[in-house]
Amino acid sequence: MDVTTPPPLRVDAEANRARIVQAAQAVFAEQGVSAPLTEVAARAGVGIATLYRRFPDRADLVAEAFDDALRQYEASADLALTDDDPWAGFVGLVERMAALQAENRGFTHLIQSVPLGRGSSTAAHGSSGRRERGSSGRRERGYRTVVEVIDRAKSSGVLRADFSPEDLPVLTFAVAGVIETTRDDLPEAWRRHVALFLDACRPIAATPLPPAPEPIALQRAMLRAARRRQTRGQSG
Repeated sequence: MDVTTPPPLRVDAEANRARIVQAAQAVFAEQGVSAPLTEVAARAGVGIATLYRRFPDRADLVAEAFDDALRQYEASADLALTDDDPWAGFVGLVERMAALQAENRGFTHLIQSVPLGRGSSTAAHGSSGRRERGSSGRRERGYRTVVEVIDRAKSSGVLRADFSPEDLPVLTFAVAGVIETTRDDLPEAWRRHVALFLDACRPIAATPLPPAPEPIALQRAMLRAARRRQTRGQSG
């Protein structure tokens, strides 16, 4: 059977779609990806039925709304790898990832929905993973570059030898907690937390660490957290 390209949207339908995506970007940035979709529709100036016609599933809207943010994540990893100084590249990557979290609450939730560590795959996420194939692919490409950044820093002797790629996803949980607690009164507090983390990554006077998180266990923890957020947002 021939596969045909879907017909283009009418001008008014395309305008509605663009408004919905723009509204979702704003609402998810403020409240996270579990924000009520009724609020997204209201911000876009459309009815909830119109929103669901354009985006039948929340995952579709999340993937569309965060396309630019995921491009920034991928670009940050690429930039880190091109830095001539392996340590500066690693530091820049960690700081840029944390800055993206501080700028956009929804981005934190998005990168925690599909782990950045080994063992993540779209197959593990069922139909939602298939719907988010594009965004998941961008996360996975970015992650592969992140691993290269880490390996380069370790082989250069500037990053402690027992540092694991799984340490970065766990850092996103910690940074998210600092940001959430201090965003109104101390919006820059996360920077000190990240600086302390980076100092702990240096090999000088490093003490042995407990075992790194198992990738599959980390994946389960992150997906369970994502499901809890989605359940809280089901009213939308």
